[in-house]
Amino acid sequence: AQPAVFKITNYDTVRRDLDLINAWAPDVVIADEAQRIKNWDTKAARAMKHPKSTHALVLTGTPLENRLRELVSIVQFVDQYRLGPTWQFLERHQIMADSGQVVGYAHLDEVAATHEPILIRRRKAEVLDQLPPRREKVYLLPLTAAQQALHEEHAETVARIVARWKKQHFLSDRDQKVLMAALQSMRMVCDSTYLLDTRHDHGTKIPELLRVLDEVLADRDVKVVIFSQWLRSHELLSRALDAAGHGYVMFHGGVPGRRRGALVRRFKTDPACRVFLSTDAGGVGLNLQCASVVMNLDLPWNPAVLEQRIGRAHRLGQHRPVQVLNFVAEASIEHNLMGLLAFKQSLAAGVLD
Repeated sequence: AQPAVFKITNYDTVRRDLDLINAWAPDVVIADEAQRIKNWDTKAARAMKHPKSTHALVLTGTPLENRLRELVSIVQFVDQYRLGPTWQFLERHQIMADSGQVVGYAHLDEVAATHEPILIRRRKAEVLDQLPPRREKVYLLPLTAAQQALHEEHAETVARIVARWKKQHFLSDRDQKVLMAALQSMRMVCDSTYLLDTRHDHGTKIPELLRVLDEVLADRDVKVVIFSQWLRSHELLSRALDAAGHGYVMFHGGVPGRRRGALVRRFKTDPACRVFLSTDAGGVGLNLQCASVVMNLDLPWNPAVLEQRIGRAHRLGQHRPVQVLNFVAEASIEHNLMGLLAFKQSLAAGVLD
């Protein structure tokens, strides 16, 4: 209610404050980190379409994360008529299997041409003269017998439910939950059996990562960021780091906001603190240019999340070459995930570039 040239709010409070915002009648509405409104079914996305303003601006590093329909909601914020009726847009550009699954995309050059007048795109490739080189390496590691047994057990559950879905073209809420849990378990066991039972630690990834970490930390000036989606992986890593005497901090969604800044400052300023353990809670908004090595203990479903992880270190202000080391379980759901990530990246390239 106070007079001001500009006001800052967050996506979670827009719906509650719509009357106040519209009464103020802003001339410009700017949506930062606009991937938050990629799903038009969410309350936050629906609320963001209602503030009345003459001008709208969207800022995002990931306008397309998983599927083409995400682009619709973001573009509608700027120009609700640009892409035409959503059903027609998706029918024109999505290739569907008989099961209803999206298996490909078509005429993406038309999509790029349609939104070209409203899009300003600055890719990393265009600013590489301001960034040091980035090198990537994949470590393919076999599953242990214990990991393989659990992986196959959950894969059988997935196969049964998928077969039922193909036959009935419908899944109950329970089946959907069981399916997602089984897929999640397959991914978790790729790190270690400890993530499922917390009693036994069977796995090859973490020992290999620790071996590589010792080599990397032999350079006294190097600091490392290690990402895993799961906190239990970081529990195993933290024990090993304690035993080896390596200083580290651990960043995850359960860390109170008031403590997060102190963790980042310690990593940046304490020469003895050389490892930053993080879940994907640290994949957005952190500037960690003091690190020149990024290790991904596991791969996310989403290529944008992977790029956000790497972007914590490989960003403006970084002066050293950045190494990205990905640890992947061979002949597993994670191995197949590499192909899915490439498919999603090609979609983004087709639409945006």
